[in-house]
Amino acid sequence: MNGKTVMACIEAAHAALKEHTDEIAALDQQIGDGDHIFNLLRGADALHAMRAEIEAEAFAPALDLAASKLLSTVGGSSGPLFFSLLHGMAKASDDVGPANVEAAARMFAAGVDAVTQRGKAGIGSKTMMDVLIPVASRFAELADEDAAPETVLDALPQVAETGMLATRDMLATKGRASFLGERSRGHIDPGARSSQLMIGAVCARLAQDRE
Repeated sequence: MNGKTVMACIEAAHAALKEHTDEIAALDQQIGDGDHIFNLLRGADALHAMRAEIEAEAFAPALDLAASKLLSTVGGSSGPLFFSLLHGMAKASDDVGPANVEAAARMFAAGVDAVTQRGKAGIGSKTMMDVLIPVASRFAELADEDAAPETVLDALPQVAETGMLATRDMLATKGRASFLGERSRGHIDPGARSSQLMIGAVCARLAQDRE
């Protein structure tokens, strides 16, 4: 793995977000500010513009480079949160990237833990954490079971989808949606949806690269 792998994952996530822009914007307009997807796309566009720089780096420095760019270009809470995710993953990985499923699970868990620490949110908060935390947990379980990479890449998007759908019936406790109280129920969280889409896209891209 290297900067080209990082960039391939970024572009897969970018494509998924663009495809579902209208849907996520509508979700956010129901319970949020309506700018979540556009903030993410601004960051993804900025990363796409520096593709050559990211691809030229080793794995961990490429993650850190992407993290820093997101922090400076993505508005709202998403910039700091995704910076924490990528920076946390970079810190837990060496330059060549994770060598196996166990190392990849440990790296992802470190990134999710960094987001948890920054956002002070957990499962049940009706946020992206309702996707990220279950995915990190299942990733660790699969690593303990010595699961094959193909099994992992097939399982994690399913966990992400389950977590995303679960936010529909939750009461929001973080962000603008929390001001709605009971009215926040019945709506899928846009951050959970965007996170689920990106996880699915990244897993699909990595699975494709293994074929």
